[in-house]
Amino acid sequence: MNTKVERLENNKVKLEITVSNEKFKEAVERAYKKNASKFNIPGFRKGKAPKAIIEKYYGEGVFFEDAVNYILDETYPVAIKENNIEPVDRPTIDIVKLGNDEDLVYTAEVTVKPEVKLGDYKGIEVKKIAYDVTEEDIQAELNAMRERSARLTTKDGEVANGDIAVIDFEGFVDGVAFEGGKAENYSLTIGSGTFIPGFEDQLIGAKVGETVDVNVTFPEEYHAENLKGKPALFKVKINEIKTKLLPELDDEFASEVSEFNTLDELKQDIKARLEKENAERAKKDLEEEALTKAVETCEVEIPEVMIENEIDYMIKDLDYRLRYQGMDINSYMNMLGIDTETLRNDFKEVAAKRVKINLVVEAIAKAENIVAQDEEVENRAEEIAKMYSKDDVEKMKQAILMTERYAIEEEIVNNKVVDLLVSNAKVTE
Repeated sequence: MNTKVERLENNKVKLEITVSNEKFKEAVERAYKKNASKFNIPGFRKGKAPKAIIEKYYGEGVFFEDAVNYILDETYPVAIKENNIEPVDRPTIDIVKLGNDEDLVYTAEVTVKPEVKLGDYKGIEVKKIAYDVTEEDIQAELNAMRERSARLTTKDGEVANGDIAVIDFEGFVDGVAFEGGKAENYSLTIGSGTFIPGFEDQLIGAKVGETVDVNVTFPEEYHAENLKGKPALFKVKINEIKTKLLPELDDEFASEVSEFNTLDELKQDIKARLEKENAERAKKDLEEEALTKAVETCEVEIPEVMIENEIDYMIKDLDYRLRYQGMDINSYMNMLGIDTETLRNDFKEVAAKRVKINLVVEAIAKAENIVAQDEEVENRAEEIAKMYSKDDVEKMKQAILMTERYAIEEEIVNNKVVDLLVSNAKVTE
């Protein structure tokens, strides 16, 4: 096999690959053995006709397509490996010369990973932000704990902000009921902003058994196309009013919701936890700023196909997460009133940023000889295994190494690159 490489514009490479006639004939013979049973030739039992007879009957090139595919599968990967080419897309193949008595010549044009021109990624200036834990933060945590421990009780009187109103409702636009605008015994927390702006406010002051006319206007960005910007009337009946009874914030409460005996001990524990979370948040912010500024110092021309591939991945990931919520990507787009093209355009900027970050991190890792050691990969796989299994950690670890080794290596290298950027950065408080 002989390969000529031509570098084209826009991160494209054209390979001209010549395969000897001997190799091509071997591929034709292989194609014949695979397909002989498909041919019915007069005077021969099915599958027993010689190759020359089949070629005479159906034409010289009857086995060429399969033979060429065999050659492509064998030679293209070797050619790109020998010439240190990193494709980011499928090649466009063009057959230049083909025949029983001559070498096979074909070209493969493919988009390749672009070269990154690294900037001064060491010594970048970043700001370290300290997040203090305030009394308000601690109180907010305590209030959330009280909310989780609250119990609901039926209330007499009028609907007030913060109450839960159990309602029947039906919506009308231009006097006609619309699809999806009706429900019975719906529990609506007043002030939650769950419904259209102005809806909840108009229920304040209503009593059990009353029917309230609620007049609202659907927002212009509402997901249902037929309701955008339309005025609507909702007939709302108040079936029941519930209110939350919050527990007293005292030592008894602390002992009921935690392992601590006193409220002061609980507060100290909350403070320690929030301080740890804030430290992690500050570290993450510093790392993200260092990485963002390092990327800004570098230059790279990103092939459009890499951005499109990243968008494909993002949409696939979104669909995967939506299915856990009982939805899929098509239902999601219908709900938002958008099509696939709009969704892809919405993802494009983020996708381009992700691709550039990945390319720059990879280039820095190469420049700094940063790699993932086997021991590091093993240890990380074990950490992940322990998160999924407590019984057979080793078995789970080996399964992870079998299927996720590359992802783990990539994670380790990325973390090392970020650590290098932070350790060489000029950090100001």
